[in-house]
Amino acid sequence: MNLRRRSRNDEPDINLTPLIDVVFLLLIFFMVTTTFVHQTGLDITLPEADTERTDPPPDLLEISIDEGGEYYVAGEALVNRELDTLMRAIREALEDQEVSGVVIRADADAPHRALVRAMDGVGQLGISRVSIATIEPEQ
Repeated sequence: MNLRRRSRNDEPDINLTPLIDVVFLLLIFFMVTTTFVHQTGLDITLPEADTERTDPPPDLLEISIDEGGEYYVAGEALVNRELDTLMRAIREALEDQEVSGVVIRADADAPHRALVRAMDGVGQLGISRVSIATIEPEQ
C-alpha cells in the first residue's frame, strides 16, 4: 500500500483515454449516420425554337451564338470568343446604326458561358433593352 501523502508540488495526472474513447464513438456515430450523395450537376432542359426564323426589326442589333460558342454581331463573325472583342464589335455596330435594343439568338446547343458572356457584355455597355431567343435547329 502506498500511504504516502503527495506533496503540493506534484502535478495531477490528466488521463486522456476517456476523451479519446468519446471522440472515437462520435466519429463512428457520424460515419454510420451520414449518407453521401454523388450529384454531377443540375439537369437543365434548354428551350427549343419551333417557329420560323424571322429577321429582327431594323432597330434591334442581332448577336448570334452558334453551337460552338462563336459570336456573330450583325451577321459578322468575330475573330475570337473574348469579352473585349465582343464588346468592341457591339460598340462598332451601335455606332454604325441607330438601335433601340439587342436580341441575342443562341443555338440550343450553345455553351451557357457564351450566352452569359454576351449578356454581360451588353450589360456593361449599358443597353437595357435585351431579348434572348433561340436559333431553330437545322433538320
